Amino acid sequence: MADHAPRVLVAHPSSDVYGSDLQLVESVHGLVAQGWAVTVTVPADGPLTGPLRGAGADVVQLPVPVLRKALLRPRGLLTLGRDTLRWLPPAWRLLRRERPDVVYVNTVTVPSWLALAAVLRVPALVHVHEAESDLPRWQRFVLNAPLLLARRVVVNSHAARDTVLDAVRGLAARTRVVHNGIAGPPTEPVPATGTDGPATLVLVGRLAPRKGSDVAVEATALLRGRGLDVRLELHGSVFPGYEWFEDQLRERASRPDLAGHVELAGYTSPTWPVLARADVVLVPSRAEPFGNVAVEGQLALRPVVASAVQGLREIVLDGETGRSVPPDDPAALADAVQHLLSDRPAAAALAAAGRARAVERFSTDRYRRAVVEQVAELAR
Repeated sequence: MADHAPRVLVAHPSSDVYGSDLQLVESVHGLVAQGWAVTVTVPADGPLTGPLRGAGADVVQLPVPVLRKALLRPRGLLTLGRDTLRWLPPAWRLLRRERPDVVYVNTVTVPSWLALAAVLRVPALVHVHEAESDLPRWQRFVLNAPLLLARRVVVNSHAARDTVLDAVRGLAARTRVVHNGIAGPPTEPVPATGTDGPATLVLVGRLAPRKGSDVAVEATALLRGRGLDVRLELHGSVFPGYEWFEDQLRERASRPDLAGHVELAGYTSPTWPVLARADVVLVPSRAEPFGNVAVEGQLALRPVVASAVQGLREIVLDGETGRSVPPDDPAALADAVQHLLSDRPAAAALAAAGRARAVERFSTDRYRRAVVEQVAELAR
């Protein structure tokens, strides 16, 4: 390593504060604590800026072209190439000025940083928070092939590793699994009380088809149709371009069987007070490389019902630390919730077991040490 304090430049595509954004903050905490000078690029000032600076990072605003699924078409790739040419000069100047020992790319969706780091011969690490297993094979290859430019690939679950390696087999030797690290609530959680009012179901996450927000809405309708007094809170906002999905959710929630019993609360932070008032935490994702919210629900001492997909299978063990149900199945989700609400002692036992396992396996200390180790290996 160089005699000066080692430097890492982190490329991040978002200014929001969701799962991968919060993991970046934990990464910065770990690196700064071990003497690294950290500069993070974000596209604009936003909710993430304060936590990053609070963790000790220098934050630079630099919009970067993001490879979204909508661009995985010939015309979309041409648009990405045009935007990359505009991004290149300021990014080049930043890398030349910072002279980092490592470039840390916090997503698979900004491959231009990998290409630039390769040209300047700076070792690059990519932290993959995606697992797009439902795309056509050629699209999965296009999305993951730039990882061949990285010297180290970190994934947040064994499921994510399988998805990446299925797309690009040549990545096996350089890929490591580091489960996310989640900080618990600021105060010791207390069990759900099960008051006489309506039972509260909570889903925290982006309003997006892959998060299964619509599945939660339909499950709530089924429960109410069975005579259960339940209400659903959706806490999250949409990606630009997905406003149609929020419109669909609002239209469905306004129908007579649900009117007044579904709340679209928008982006919410912090989420611990939301989880504390939940009777059941829902994570009905259709795809989920890890699933921070499932761990947060467990740490909040709440029973969690999650889809049996990808990384969620590594967090929620059915009948042991929560309930696991098939994805895209409102009836199965409703059945699991109904069982928990009808047997509060069993629900409390699942919540307690879930919290104990989450504390043991998904701590921030373990996560920070693992990330620093991966970055330091590249610098050496």
